[in-house]
Amino acid sequence: MQGKAVRPMSPSGRKTGEYGTAVRPWQGTGNKFHFYCNPKKYEIRYRAWIFSNGDGKLGKRGNTMDQEGKTANKPAYGIIAVLLIGAFITFLNNTLLNVALPSIMEDLKVGPSTVQWVTTGFMLVNGIMIPTTAFLIQKYSVRQLFLWAMGLFTLGTVIAGFAHAFPLLLAGRMIQASGSAIMMPLLMNVMLVSFPVSRRGAAMGVFGLILMFAPAIGPTLSGWIVEHFDWRALFHLVTPLAAVILITGGVLLKDKRKETDIRLDILSLLLSSVGFGSLLYGFSTAGSHGWSDPQVYVTILIGVVTLTVFTFRQFKLERPMLNFRVYQYPMFTLASAITIIVNMAMFSGFLLLPIYAQTILGISPMDTGLMLLPGAIINALMSPINGRLFDRIGGRILAVIGLATVTVSTYLFSKLSMDTSYHQLMLLHAVRMFGMSMVFMPVSTNGLNQLPVHLYPHGTAMNNTLNQVSAAIGTALLITVMSNRTEYHAKELAQNAVHLAAKGISISKEQIAQEAMLGGIRDAFFVSALLTLAALFLAFFIKRAKGPADSAEKHPKKGMPDTQKALSN
Repeated sequence: MQGKAVRPMSPSGRKTGEYGTAVRPWQGTGNKFHFYCNPKKYEIRYRAWIFSNGDGKLGKRGNTMDQEGKTANKPAYGIIAVLLIGAFITFLNNTLLNVALPSIMEDLKVGPSTVQWVTTGFMLVNGIMIPTTAFLIQKYSVRQLFLWAMGLFTLGTVIAGFAHAFPLLLAGRMIQASGSAIMMPLLMNVMLVSFPVSRRGAAMGVFGLILMFAPAIGPTLSGWIVEHFDWRALFHLVTPLAAVILITGGVLLKDKRKETDIRLDILSLLLSSVGFGSLLYGFSTAGSHGWSDPQVYVTILIGVVTLTVFTFRQFKLERPMLNFRVYQYPMFTLASAITIIVNMAMFSGFLLLPIYAQTILGISPMDTGLMLLPGAIINALMSPINGRLFDRIGGRILAVIGLATVTVSTYLFSKLSMDTSYHQLMLLHAVRMFGMSMVFMPVSTNGLNQLPVHLYPHGTAMNNTLNQVSAAIGTALLITVMSNRTEYHAKELAQNAVHLAAKGISISKEQIAQEAMLGGIRDAFFVSALLTLAALFLAFFIKRAKGPADSAEKHPKKGMPDTQKALSN
């Protein structure tokens, strides 16, 4: 917010000059004084500045401003609380259904490939919707977007809760996803605009607590509910909570402005939907179908070509749907690279560890979920602590320590054996997630801090979109490594079994299969450790982004609406 500077008046009533007159602060106050004007518009930016009325007397203090000239008023904690609770419910829903898939298969008489669309469809809708959130956040108020997001989510939950046929369940899940996709970018933008850079780490830490804790308790809660009730109870539990939050948001959130007059480029929307949708679908099916399946490589190729055209179009538009100029800012670019790599590696714990625990060690799904729970809770609880540390020491130290911890613990997972105990797995996973807690929020917040305010919606939309894509790529990569290396180890073990049989030592096919899978899992963890090692190397180049003021001047906001206004409610 840049205020208009009225030229001060001299005691005689005459204007004292085009640039205004300023008086130094009282001696000994220690206040620094800066004053500069645009001679055409008499615009000023200031932080606790003191102005003179031109008569030699000290004027009133100005408002405290952040580094973009935005008024650092007291954050609207009531609004943020409503958004956080709404986000918690939508994030909880993301993992609530995974444990219930076998029950859904049995009840609705569908196969594994069909029921998988409950999660695949949710992911695809998220991937298609998230790139549009930059436009939506600029055009509509927080209240409008929140009510639409929670309204769609609640509607989808009701439909899914009363579904007695799979197509109806799938439709409900996809409607849920269209609302859920808006919540994370919306909340991140409110956090960025509401808090100055000096306090942003702590605020984003609270956001990280919600982001991590909700999915953490999802599988355990889901397992208990499915064990005692019908799977539809998962949706019946969420419906009243979502409805209460929707009504509360409608009452507390107020609109103070009209919609911003910007238009969505339809061609960009089509290119984005086809591109990201194809890319996500191709990578998500690569693990099960294999890379040689045309369904995989053709859709990935379509996605790459379409997104290339989409990117070039965004640079030509005066008001792009998704502004790729965020990558002109080096800390944001570095943060994106680190989070993409770590996000790919992170899924080794969520994907490979349950396979190892259940297939090799014979641990039940419920006990597997409980084994992963301490790590998820530690990750969530450390997020606010790391947020405060980020405000004090910046992101580099946290990221280096965190990634070093993740790299070592992931490498130790590549040494798993047939005799690894349940508690060893729990402890090692907890250590790994402790390291992860120092990476995502500090690194991404540091990158976003360098962006000028008008690019916040584009930065958050870009981050969340790439999280979806990197998760799909990471899953496909690790499943491929595990499958190929399992096949390799199976052949090697079969040859050894022939030699041992000649010596009178017999090995069963089940033993060979288990040993081969164990070898594949270990190799996939080793690849994951290499990825985190690469991210650790990049982390040494992180520099603390103190604010966007300097860079904002170098990259003017051509054709861009005021994000502060777009987020006011």
